[in-house]
Amino acid sequence: MFPRPHLPARAHSVLPPWLSHALRTQRGPVPWSAVTRGALSAGPLLLAALLVGQISLGVVAAIAAMLAGINDRPGSRRASVKRLGAPALAGAAGLCVGTYGGEQLRAVALTAVLTGLGLLAGGMSAIGPVASAAGTQLLVGAAVGAGMPLPEAGWTRALAYLAGAGWLLALRLALPTPGALTGDFRFDGERDAVARVYDAVAELLDTVGTGRATELRAALTAALDHAQDALAGPRLRRRAGSAVERRLHAQYAAALPLAEAATALAWSGEPLSERASAGPRRLADAVRRNTHPGPLPAPSRSAPALRALDDALLHAADAFDQGRGSDLHTRRRGARDLVRAAFGAGGREYGLRVALSFGAGVAVAQALYHSHGYGRHPHWYWLPATAVFLVKPDLGPLVSRVLCRAAGTVLGAVLFAGFAAVLPRPEGLVALVAVCGALIPVAIRHFAAQTAVATVLVLALVMVGGEPQASVSRIAETLLACAIVLIVGHLPMPEERGGQVRAQLAAAADAAYTYLAHVLGGVGDGPALDGVDDGPVLDGDDDRAVRWTLRREAYRTLSEARTAIALAAHELPALARHTEGTDEVAAVLERLVDTTTACAVHLDDTGRLTSRHRERLTGLLGELAVGSARVGLPGPAPSLPPAAQANLAAPI
Repeated sequence: MFPRPHLPARAHSVLPPWLSHALRTQRGPVPWSAVTRGALSAGPLLLAALLVGQISLGVVAAIAAMLAGINDRPGSRRASVKRLGAPALAGAAGLCVGTYGGEQLRAVALTAVLTGLGLLAGGMSAIGPVASAAGTQLLVGAAVGAGMPLPEAGWTRALAYLAGAGWLLALRLALPTPGALTGDFRFDGERDAVARVYDAVAELLDTVGTGRATELRAALTAALDHAQDALAGPRLRRRAGSAVERRLHAQYAAALPLAEAATALAWSGEPLSERASAGPRRLADAVRRNTHPGPLPAPSRSAPALRALDDALLHAADAFDQGRGSDLHTRRRGARDLVRAAFGAGGREYGLRVALSFGAGVAVAQALYHSHGYGRHPHWYWLPATAVFLVKPDLGPLVSRVLCRAAGTVLGAVLFAGFAAVLPRPEGLVALVAVCGALIPVAIRHFAAQTAVATVLVLALVMVGGEPQASVSRIAETLLACAIVLIVGHLPMPEERGGQVRAQLAAAADAAYTYLAHVLGGVGDGPALDGVDDGPVLDGDDDRAVRWTLRREAYRTLSEARTAIALAAHELPALARHTEGTDEVAAVLERLVDTTTACAVHLDDTGRLTSRHRERLTGLLGELAVGSARVGLPGPAPSLPPAAQANLAAPI
């Protein structure tokens, strides 16, 4: 379904976690559409700049296109506007700040300004993946603006940067995806994402009662997250505008009760017949072909969860026939939520680490520059820009990033030295830039490969711009950046280590408690439901719509916490010990949300819980209270409202 990390089982069992992560790569089909866009981005931009005599602006535009290519991931065209556009705007702003700061400020003042910018960008990274990419490009743009003096004014360079990223975004919006020409190709990303949700439901039903059910339930969560993001991109109007998009929204919403029933069946652990998964597979095929599913095979109705599955299939068939738009059941994050994430414990930890690493990189780079350590040319951007890519905690464990960056830079610099010796200039270098642009979508599966390709591309760009061959110095600067980031990463911090992991785990616990309280009848239309988009889904049943929104929020926040915990566990032992035990708390939360889903389905059918449901909930809540106290989750411990506690203590 999605690219999965791959490492031989024997190697994984022998190597320490921090080393096994560095060797892990992702597997999956070649994204030919992204490869095509990459080939048409940086290289043609550089060629156009050469033809019109604006080489330096062409270099800036090509760098922006390369960075946008790194963010060009699978998904919908609508979502790509935010995923590529927001970081590009931040990069252009950083380029302006760096350019004018480099022209007007002395070394000490410039270092202080860029360090403060690093503090801001680091805090932004705690908000989410798009904000993290924006923070990265903000700092890279500032480093390039200050450390790569060019004759053009800062605003001109910023416009060139936006033009480069905008060109790749235009390609993303305009070019159809090969092999995905069913219906309106503009929505092929959304169509594929929704179809994968139905595939994930079918795969989960196939594994009910086996040891793989938990893994497939997590895969279903990933598919739902991906589809939700694909459909929820920026829009001028709140609701879907076209009939095709409204139909896809309805098909996504129809998958939510199916996912709920499948999760309840997985919780029960009783194996199902193959007939149970036939309906969801037929629905997935109908989404891909943009057709009606036809008659759906009905599963047995011998248990509450099976009856829920049958009812959900009937509702899905009706939704596919009518194609009416529906809400996506997302909880909207307001400005207060974003500020809390950026300036909370996790954001402060991010900010301090990024600011110290970036500021130290700027200081060392300027010291080398003023002492003529860079030789004949005045470009000192490489060291601080490298520190930015190394220090971001959300990009992978620290030691893994350092090892991969060092290896990738050495490989890329050696390869470029060989290419530079034989390729004609500038046409050979332009072709090299185009080839590297095409390789980036494949290379992003491993940080070392991505670094090697990006190194060749950037060295080719700056050589076209007039910089002499500098492979050896770039290797030395990369190793310096690795040393800086490793030292900063192990320095004592004012904030408690692992703050971001604990903050995300606490958010997952809050979402799980809110979901459980609603299912047990302890939540009304109070503050706990702020931001819930609870439009009608099943015959105007707002209660179920709110419940599905809360369930999606609980599973999404839990998935984000799991990702952060897994990254922290692959740090060196000196850092990994600060988040010990958080994986156990996440596992308890996962079982709690699964059990809550099973309770919701059972209550819909019978109106009361069994003793098994109550005993399981009570035990999990006790485990969660003990585990949360042990790992020191921030904030007060969440608790159920009195009404929910009463319903849990007595038969409903």
